[in-house]
Amino acid sequence: MRPADYLRLVFLAAIWGGSFIFQRVAAPVLGPALLAEGRLLIAGLLLTAWFRLVGHDPQWRRYWKQYAAIGLVNMALPSLLYGFAMMHIPAALAAILNSTSPMFGAVFAALFLGERLTARKIAGCAAGACGVALIAQPGEFAATPMFAAAVAACLAACLCYGYTGVVLRRFAAQTPSRGVAVGSQLTGAAMLLPLLAFSPPPAEPTALALCNLLALALLGNALGMVLYFRLIADTGATRALTVTYLMPLFAVFWGMLFLGEALPASALAGGVLILAGTVLVTRG
Repeated sequence: MRPADYLRLVFLAAIWGGSFIFQRVAAPVLGPALLAEGRLLIAGLLLTAWFRLVGHDPQWRRYWKQYAAIGLVNMALPSLLYGFAMMHIPAALAAILNSTSPMFGAVFAALFLGERLTARKIAGCAAGACGVALIAQPGEFAATPMFAAAVAACLAACLCYGYTGVVLRRFAAQTPSRGVAVGSQLTGAAMLLPLLAFSPPPAEPTALALCNLLALALLGNALGMVLYFRLIADTGATRALTVTYLMPLFAVFWGMLFLGEALPASALAGGVLILAGTVLVTRG
């Protein structure tokens, strides 16, 4: 990896770690449906305008089914689930739980793609499960209303992210990556649109919440996707996946700096186990 690649990797981790902060501020005001719809629609429209400017054709007629499948599994469902979770738990905790995605990916790859589940990967999944158990254990921190449901929503979103690898390998192997970045977000936004009628915002939208939604869409969804696919193209998928290790560190730092969040020792210990499990799975 070149110095520029390392800079992109750290910058991407900082952006995606910050995405949890943006959601934590906006979700209690806008609600999960509007937050998820807004982030995908704004980012999708921005990427559409950008790709049109640079002359990239997503080839909608050829790949719309692939975009829709990825949009459901990798965009619509996770965005909605995280939108709910971020109404109830700290941003840093959600970012730590997000690191379980590669573990779900390893299990799904073994079940549906015939990949070997090595001893190292099994150990990584076990470490991750122990880390989740530490985070979700009963106590003062976990006594927050809807805490268990929020943790379950984060894990369900990570399950969706893990299954995305199966969708990409089986149904979208030849789909252009930049097309996936814009197509999946627009199709995901289209799927979420009907939910807005049944899930109104829990509070009157404020300027602060809307600014955080805009930052989430522009930085996390639009710029983040462009940086991620650029990293994959320049360094390969495995090295680009190391952003998973750095995201929780930035999320914990941003949460302390901007939201005054402080996680208990059990949650931090659980985070260490989850990160260790992620390393074992991605290196196994």
